[in-house]
Order: sequence, then C-alpha cells, then structure tokens
Amino acid sequence: QVQLVESGGGLVQAGGSLRLSCAASGTIFGINVMAWYRQAPGQQRELVATITNDGRTYYVDSAKGRFTISRENAKNTAYLQMNSLKPEDTAVYYCRLVSQGRGYWGQGTQVTVSS
Repeated sequence: QVQLVESGGGLVQAGGSLRLSCAASGTIFGINVMAWYRQAPGQQRELVATITNDGRTYYVDSAKGRFTISRENAKNTAYLQMNSLKPEDTAVYYCRLVSQGRGYWGQGTQVTVSS
C-alpha cells in the first residue's frame, strides 16, 4: 500500500531548470530504491536516475552532469533537479519506488522544454 505523488513539472525554456518532487506515503520499508523515469510521446518509458535508501545514485548518460537525484528519507520524498534543460528532455516524468519485491508508480508530471 504505497502511493506516490509527483509535482514540479511545467513549461521551461531551453537552458532553464526544474525541480521535480515525489512524495511517498503508506508502508515504506527502509531498504528501497526510488527512481525517475520519463516517457515522450510515441516513445517507450526510459529510466533517468535512481537512488537507494543509503544514497547511491545512478544516471543515464543523457542525464549525467545536468540532473541530480536526491532524497529525504525521513519524509520518503525523492527529488530530481534538472538543469540545462533541452527540448529533447520534454516528456512525462514518473516516480517509481521499489521495495520488498514490489514496485509502485506515480501518476506522472509533464515537463515541456521549449526552444
């Protein structure tokens, strides 16, 4: 019984920044992974970044150096700081939590980067 609520999406010009938030509620076990995915129109959903409960991070190549994933464990909240945004970053961004062999999705938040 986990719910993920995302926020922070919007419209931004190329080169700008956005910070996405994902608040998890319900029964959250200490050992878990939170992640951000994105899906552009007509494209498959792809992984962007992950972070473990002890702070280990992973980024897809296109996000390295521009995006930063972080979390506040006491609040069960994950963040994605996106800088130097490009039009190709335009997508619906989804939060995901995996713990105890179960995975949960957020509802998604739209990020649109204009040129």
